[in-house]
Amino acid sequence: MNLLSILLQAPAAGGASSYSGILMMVLIFVVFYFFMIRPQQKRQKEIKKQREAMQAGDKVVTSGGIYGKVKEIKDTTVIVEIAENVRIKVDKNSVFASAEDSQIDVK
Repeated sequence: MNLLSILLQAPAAGGASSYSGILMMVLIFVVFYFFMIRPQQKRQKEIKKQREAMQAGDKVVTSGGIYGKVKEIKDTTVIVEIAENVRIKVDKNSVFASAEDSQIDVK
């Protein structure tokens, strides 16, 4: 027998192997859902909640890594002051709450 004929032979217990294959696919999907999809959805909801709670004066960081302070919030954009009298207009979806803003200042 050559290798090709061995690989093309049907398994002896055909009915049982089809159920185990389907079960394996379902199990892989469940693992992907709980370890990859669900945590990502939770992170996205948390980021959305932070953006909705954003107010003028909050410290933020853009997706490009620019740190600044929110001066004005519009429907789809945010005006961020990155230095004294230097303001940039940024898409609201690319602004995240800064880690510095959430830390408690102990003086």
